[in-house]
Amino acid sequence: MSAIRHSESGGPSRVPLAHRQRIGWHDHASHQLIHPHRGVLRISTPIGDWVVPPHRGVWIPAGVAHAHEAYGPTEMRALVFDPPVNPLRLDRPTVLAITPLLREVVVALTGDDEPAATQRANLERVLLDQLRTVEALPLCLPAPSDTRLRDVAAILEADPADGRTLAELGAAVGASERTLSRLFRAETGMSFPQWRTQLRLHHALILLAGGRSVTSTAAACGYSGPSAFIQAFRHAFGTTPHAYVRS
Repeated sequence: MSAIRHSESGGPSRVPLAHRQRIGWHDHASHQLIHPHRGVLRISTPIGDWVVPPHRGVWIPAGVAHAHEAYGPTEMRALVFDPPVNPLRLDRPTVLAITPLLREVVVALTGDDEPAATQRANLERVLLDQLRTVEALPLCLPAPSDTRLRDVAAILEADPADGRTLAELGAAVGASERTLSRLFRAETGMSFPQWRTQLRLHHALILLAGGRSVTSTAAACGYSGPSAFIQAFRHAFGTTPHAYVRS
């Protein structure tokens, strides 16, 4: 039996998306592996957002509501798995590293030419084998629920380069630094500096996808210079911004 669904109503798909095109909130009765073959996807869920470049994918478990937004001309590819098929036993949306081999298998399974049954079965075995060993990456930007945290998040989302301290941001939203620090850890599982770094890197991916230079992106995201930005980017994504733009 095939591990991947191939019905017309819910099978492998390739969806071209224009810059800033959105797919609204929805869910599926099956698991999905979403991969932007080119461009960048922002994937939103009730627990947070992911910004996913071409060398990453995201596993979305069955029943989890999500929405997509494209940055730059984007080609979204998706594979659909029946609920019993869950190689990494994931119960929440998770960003995955996409190896070159896995990328090519996804391309083959979502292309215009339907593989023959034997070839498809072989490709699916490789896909599942790759998924069992792929690296899960903590690139989610958790969505806070506390009103004061949401106000801080809104300020920084409007201007990621805003360099105010947590105490200064607290004064703007009516909460102490200590309270906000405790709430960030309790609600997002991150310290405030970790959360802000994640926000800035998400914004950087979006700007790079839109054609901004590394120097301009570094400044817009609040880094002291290109070197600091490149170091943070490499630590998070395993590649430099220049290499990412060329991928």
